[in-house]
Amino acid sequence: MSILHSIILGIVEGITEFLPISSTAHLILTSKILQIEESDFLKSFEIIIQTGAILAVIVYYFKKLLDIEVIKRLIVGFIPTGIIGLTVYKIVKAYFLGNTTIVLSSLMIGGVIMILMEKFYFKNKKEKETEVKNISYVKCLMIGLFQAIAVVPGVSRSAATIIGGMSLGISRKTIVEFSFLLAVPTIMAASILDIYKNFDSFHAVDVSVLSIGFVASFISAIFAIKFLLSYVRKHDFTMFGIYRIVLVICFLAI
Repeated sequence: MSILHSIILGIVEGITEFLPISSTAHLILTSKILQIEESDFLKSFEIIIQTGAILAVIVYYFKKLLDIEVIKRLIVGFIPTGIIGLTVYKIVKAYFLGNTTIVLSSLMIGGVIMILMEKFYFKNKKEKETEVKNISYVKCLMIGLFQAIAVVPGVSRSAATIIGGMSLGISRKTIVEFSFLLAVPTIMAASILDIYKNFDSFHAVDVSVLSIGFVASFISAIFAIKFLLSYVRKHDFTMFGIYRIVLVICFLAI
């Protein structure tokens, strides 16, 4: 993987991590388009590079991440993902990451579900405006279960948590913020686990490539966070569902 590849993938990761369009899918598809050789390092890169986007959340929501009530809810929300993630880590990395069929299928199905939910379910559903620290522990646990579905590449961690939270009656603004914050323990844990499992196989040049991708991811993620927070004030997620479907069609056409 070249430095240019690292920068491109870092930008793609930062832009797509918090949008309900699956950053993992975009990284995998972008790697295919750039004809980057599939390898264990590439799979690790696609996992670890997400920490750049997470740093953007930490910077943006630093004060909220110091609130003990918010922290407790993030711990509860992380539990299902942590357990399921540890259980299926080897299977996901060996057979799911890099599997274009799974990625495209997940993108398409997720896009259709998103459009249908917005059109027939969320349209007339009353949302309860609240703060992240006031979400019940039961709902936090259920959101964590929704997030765990995103171990399948292409589902989108953001989409799973947002759609799941809205189906529980949580407002768009609140669940988007909770999704941002829940990404911190989730992705940090996934990255630490992957580094622990594969550290001995990394070379000096790999560390350089990761570092550059990390910076690119961090910078672009700041803009993505601001965009989504502004977007949800006036729009629903139908356009993201349409985008997912169009992306699959375009990729298959190419």
